[in-house]
Amino acid sequence: MLVRALRAGAGPAAIAALEEDLGIPIPVELRTLWMLTGGDDGADGWGCLPGNMALMNLDAVAARCRLKTGAQTRQAALDAGRPEEERITVWEATRIPVVALGPADHTMGLYLDTATGYLGFFSGEVEAPGDVLDTLVTYLEEAADMLETPALAARDKPGLIGGALVWLSSVDPAHEQRWQPLSD
Repeated sequence: MLVRALRAGAGPAAIAALEEDLGIPIPVELRTLWMLTGGDDGADGWGCLPGNMALMNLDAVAARCRLKTGAQTRQAALDAGRPEEERITVWEATRIPVVALGPADHTMGLYLDTATGYLGFFSGEVEAPGDVLDTLVTYLEEAADMLETPALAARDKPGLIGGALVWLSSVDPAHEQRWQPLSD
């Protein structure tokens, strides 16, 4: 028996309210995803995405964005007299946090930069420019491909523990013997 972890899709009104709260347009691919599922509640602390990460629900997105925007506002006040090259960027206004470390841990994860269309990594620390990952569509297509053909999965291996989808890369060694690979 598979455990249901994905929430029902968010309605257009909820997504529009989030868009107003964030103050930036939500890209069509993210809007479509949230209309299909309003987030990932996970199972036993594991999210449904590679690395056992979780699609953030709209409330978590709004809360994390407010936290990061507030941190940027405080940093901007500290940077007021500094030359441009010495200023610190904590958060860009074009970012939307979308994937979290886990269903209950939103301290780290992936954001979608609406200006570039690419995903980036966020944490509780000051954001440093990092490697460009993928677009949201590419990331989700790759996850779907790994689920469809687990034997060809390159980044992570999907499997089950107690009926829950679990990705091998983030399974605690104490639970590895319970992990069963998906078959093609």
